Amino acid sequence: MSADTSSLLSQAVSQRSSNPRQAEKLFKQILSVKAAENDADVTRDQETALVELGELYRDEGNAVELEKVLLMAREITSTTAKAKTAKLILQLVNLFSTLPLASSKTTNSSVPTLQSVLTSSIEWARSTHRLFLAQSLSLRLASAHLSTHAYRPALNLVNTLLPELKRLDDKLLLAEVHLLESRVYQSLKNLPKAKAALTSARTAANAIYCPPNAQARLDVQSGILHAEDGDWKTSYSYFFEAFEGLSNLVENDRGRASSGSGGNDVGVAGAGVGAITALKYMLLCKIMMNLPEDVTTLLSGKLAAKYATHREVESMKAVARAHANRNLKEFRAALRDYKEEFSTDPIIRQHLSALFDRLLEQNLLRIVEPYSVVEIAHVAKLVDQGIQQVETKLSQMILDKVLDGVLDQGRGCLLLFDQADNDEGYADAIKMIDEVGKVVESLYSKAMTIA
Repeated sequence: MSADTSSLLSQAVSQRSSNPRQAEKLFKQILSVKAAENDADVTRDQETALVELGELYRDEGNAVELEKVLLMAREITSTTAKAKTAKLILQLVNLFSTLPLASSKTTNSSVPTLQSVLTSSIEWARSTHRLFLAQSLSLRLASAHLSTHAYRPALNLVNTLLPELKRLDDKLLLAEVHLLESRVYQSLKNLPKAKAALTSARTAANAIYCPPNAQARLDVQSGILHAEDGDWKTSYSYFFEAFEGLSNLVENDRGRASSGSGGNDVGVAGAGVGAITALKYMLLCKIMMNLPEDVTTLLSGKLAAKYATHREVESMKAVARAHANRNLKEFRAALRDYKEEFSTDPIIRQHLSALFDRLLEQNLLRIVEPYSVVEIAHVAKLVDQGIQQVETKLSQMILDKVLDGVLDQGRGCLLLFDQADNDEGYADAIKMIDEVGKVVESLYSKAMTIA
């Protein structure tokens, strides 16, 4: 029987790319075999068939069939060891998060399926007393809630998991849960709680050996929180540590794969995506520190050079060029040309919005500097922005005391006042009055003593 399933498996794997329907039929034929309790070969072939069939449906974007594969996996592995079952179930669940969005009918159409699958899988794991699997799936469900901006359900799951993990003293999973908690609070702009959760995550991670991937995620979150405070130098150092660790992880995995020692393609892909994200944040730090010329130097380095042609990195290079030229038109063109790359990353989108406002403010100051009265329409034409947007920005600059002037909306003009020289006589007069007051108080004290 094991020889039959092995031959069927090899045929199915070989036909998966060329004839997916035939491969699907063969995989299902393998899964329909009733394996004896002591037949480890058939069980192993069925586990491999489950993963291969799941990847086939993942590549096709078929979330419904992928859910059925997961249900089959529960039945087939109901009598196997809990650790092996957990590994297989988690592997299949991870396929849902990598479903190609391009094949979906609507935006994020796979997410409800992912959440329903995770919820049912957690219930099944707890009913069969697979506590570790249930906790790992709960963490993935909380992450799915975060990706859909459902912050309250995510925090409820985190608050449920933390007491369980502290009781079991599972430091690695505890660090992951605290890290997720930090990301949720950071999304809610509650920075004190986000920093506290990140500190708890680092404390748990320092108590054990922390895998490079997990350490990199901690570093990236630290960099994001420092960026929120405007500490770009410290933020850059954290992103650099994360990028270096993930790049080395990619190289090590590729080396094992090329030497035939079983490299993990999934690990390589995950680390590669993480390395690009860390590099993108490094470039953002350079731009926000007004050092756009360092972007080219940074991308010429040994580790960063292989990612330089990636579209997400190209988007940051375009922003750096626009910032170096102080050109709003180029900046808007970069935002338009790489709209998809920027729209999927809220961190980049938030800071680029602030950078655009700063660049607009600098351009407005440069334009209005020679004038005492200038038409708002003329200013808007020079910066190539809408009149309403320029008027709003000018009023904000006046309120922030960046500009000394007033808006005459009736005439559509900006009236600028001359900068008055600071008369030091007033400050000296106040200082003299203070000193005289001290003398009077001293004389009063002596008079009271004599009396």
